Amino acid sequence: MSSGTSFASSQGTRSSRSAEDCPDLRAQMEKRRKRRKESNRESARRSRVRKQQHLDDLSSQVDQLKNQSQQLSMVLGMTTQNLVALQAQNSVMQTQKMELESRLCALGEIICCMNSITNAANPAAAMGATASGAYDIFGAGSTWSQPID
Repeated sequence: MSSGTSFASSQGTRSSRSAEDCPDLRAQMEKRRKRRKESNRESARRSRVRKQQHLDDLSSQVDQLKNQSQQLSMVLGMTTQNLVALQAQNSVMQTQKMELESRLCALGEIICCMNSITNAANPAAAMGATASGAYDIFGAGSTWSQPID
């Protein structure tokens, strides 16, 4: 029980000390509370500033990406137009190639006919003409048979 009385007596001293220092203690606590509130306000203000800066950065990034998307869309449109024009040009050239190949074949047949007529009229001259390779101008050595594609 003596321990209980000593506890009570120490409590009594504390409370009497608190009662004496109460205005100073309350002033200190009030001062801390005000500093804490001010610190919290400042922290909240910095947080709002950071949030606004982040939103501004995101908004700027959105504008930049929209501009980039618009530019890429224009480039894509021009590239598509060029592709269509080149495909049309390629189609025309392929048609011309087929026509030229047809004409070349017809000319080759004409030359064959002329050679056969010449051979029939003069067999000795035909042997020399064939050996000289005059007919080969339309033959395998020609670049006309290469594809255009």
